[in-house]
Amino acid sequence: MLSVGLTGGIGAGKSEVSRLLVEHGAVLIDADRIAREVVAPGTSGLASVVAAFGEEVLAEDGGLDRPKLGSIVFSDPEKLAVLNSIVHPLVGERSRALEEAATEDAVVVHDVPLLTENGLAQLYDLVVVVDTDPATQLDRLVRLRGMTEQDARARMAAQATREQRRAIADLIVDNDVPLEELRRRVKEVWAELVRRAHTE
Repeated sequence: MLSVGLTGGIGAGKSEVSRLLVEHGAVLIDADRIAREVVAPGTSGLASVVAAFGEEVLAEDGGLDRPKLGSIVFSDPEKLAVLNSIVHPLVGERSRALEEAATEDAVVVHDVPLLTENGLAQLYDLVVVVDTDPATQLDRLVRLRGMTEQDARARMAAQATREQRRAIADLIVDNDVPLEELRRRVKEVWAELVRRAHTE
């Protein structure tokens, strides 16, 4: 089994690359999706969050009111640390279970947005970085996601720099290209991942 960390800056096209890798046969473990699953209604994770932050973080439907919780934790580092101490172990446990369920010859791709920022490169056999010119990122965030230029620049500035991401990369997917060219590049990366999975 080959364990791959996949990352990239906001607007770089990481989700598209992960989707294409799945088409080729990768087993995808999406950290963001798991983080939502472990605090879904009826889970022990949600019960722990409510115990820590009170009923006010619940929406009318009984699910987590993410904007409300965000307004509490993102302005208070201690409260954010409490939330992370609840969610991160659950995400880690679920990720490990999914990886262990994969077949021996699988290429397991962990989609981890903050891989660089959190110093997680050593957890994987290799790291694939989806790389894009900052001007392309900005254009995509404003044009495709409807962000204001100011918001987009702030989100980009809050992440690792392009140079920091490239420094930890074993393989780089340049995504300043049309979709068809991206497909070709991802196919090449997939071939390399499969080769490594069978030689390691």
